[in-house]
Amino acid sequence: MEPLERYRPIIDDFKAFLGACERPLPSAVRINTITASTERALAMLEADDVAYEQAEWNPRVLRLETASPGSTWTSFHGVTHGQEEVSAVPPVVLDPQPGERVWDCCGAPGGKATQIAARMDDRGTVVANDSNLGRLSALRFNAERLGATSLAVTNHDARNYSMKPFSFDEFDRALVDAPCSCEGTIRKNPDALEDWSPDHIASVSGIQKGILRRAIQTTREGGTVVYSTCTFAPEENEAVVQHAIENEPCRVVDFDLDLKYAPGLTAWEDETFDSTLERAARIYPHHNDTGGFFVAKLEVTA
Repeated sequence: MEPLERYRPIIDDFKAFLGACERPLPSAVRINTITASTERALAMLEADDVAYEQAEWNPRVLRLETASPGSTWTSFHGVTHGQEEVSAVPPVVLDPQPGERVWDCCGAPGGKATQIAARMDDRGTVVANDSNLGRLSALRFNAERLGATSLAVTNHDARNYSMKPFSFDEFDRALVDAPCSCEGTIRKNPDALEDWSPDHIASVSGIQKGILRRAIQTTREGGTVVYSTCTFAPEENEAVVQHAIENEPCRVVDFDLDLKYAPGLTAWEDETFDSTLERAARIYPHHNDTGGFFVAKLEVTA
């Protein structure tokens, strides 16, 4: 937990934060509305004697009283998908609409990409990309299991992504769920901090900046780009968004979210950020008994 000490000045109840980080993460699934309605999914769980609790902020997200959500009957039939509760937030903030063209820049293993397809009623185009070829098999498997027929899979470095394979030249929306130092996953990955170092954060933040800039460049004017990570580091969160708004035509915008969260930072150590970064969300483990996440919503202005 030592690397997390640096966040003591910015977290409201640091003792509660550390206590939450030390507890196991509850099991959660997302209802896949491509294959079944929420009501049908709940009935199937009840018939299988699987106890559940619907998340107040999103009735399609369930906490299950089982340590193996992937072994349930609903999971086998693609009605539910094991997905950490707070991981379902970015696609909700993105708010994709049926018929749109959406780019998931770092899409494997497919939890958010298939959630985007479901929110679009599986109508439109969801381009799920990942630079790691080995992770694409999981992405394809989940897309097929969940029936996401609107989903196309590509394998490129998102920082220099080319639109050439497509008949269109821009997206309506893009999700950058960026590779990160994964500090916020410590409840399910106790070893998440073992390789932590300032050098690693500096290295990964450079990659994040490149991906976010490319997402903005490939999204139409008036379109939406959501940037998210599962880490607490301001260098990977606010600083990355700050770099984007200084170098690309975009602005940080408000969004509604019924989860408890802290606003984004406007200062960290010797660095200051634009006041609009307060519109971002920092979700800490002790806020909602989840993992940790950062989410910012941007509008492309030109």
